Amino acid sequence: MNISKASFDDLAEILELQHLAYKSEAALFGRDDIQPLTETIDELIEEYNEGFVLKMVAEDGRIIGSIRAREENGSVYIGKLMVHPDYQRQGHGTRLIQEIEKCFPGRRYELFTSTRSVKNIRLYEANGYKIFDQRPEDGEIVFVYLEKEN
Repeated sequence: MNISKASFDDLAEILELQHLAYKSEAALFGRDDIQPLTETIDELIEEYNEGFVLKMVAEDGRIIGSIRAREENGSVYIGKLMVHPDYQRQGHGTRLIQEIEKCFPGRRYELFTSTRSVKNIRLYEANGYKIFDQRPEDGEIVFVYLEKEN
């Protein structure tokens, strides 16, 4: 699997992967209106223009993973880590996290997930992230904020 910076031409395929990969997250909440599933191509283009997007490409040329980050006020905010469902639990999420951190060396990294996303919390903690805050959102979701200092 090759990891590299995504190009503008990759964005439609990344959005398609995002919509597929985040269905399991939606199932945790019993609803499919979570932001990664409702994001439009225009919103993704805005994220692309404001930050950094990596892609993971399989041997057959398909994008099977992606991660995004942006830097603000000395912190790097990491988001939308995704791996195609057929390729999960093979270490690809860890590789994507490590590669995005290399794009912003020596910074403070921050990301979030929900308390229901236990496998994601374990992944982030295994990569050196520590929980520093939890905040309820819309009455049923509790977001967990994790950080890593380098």
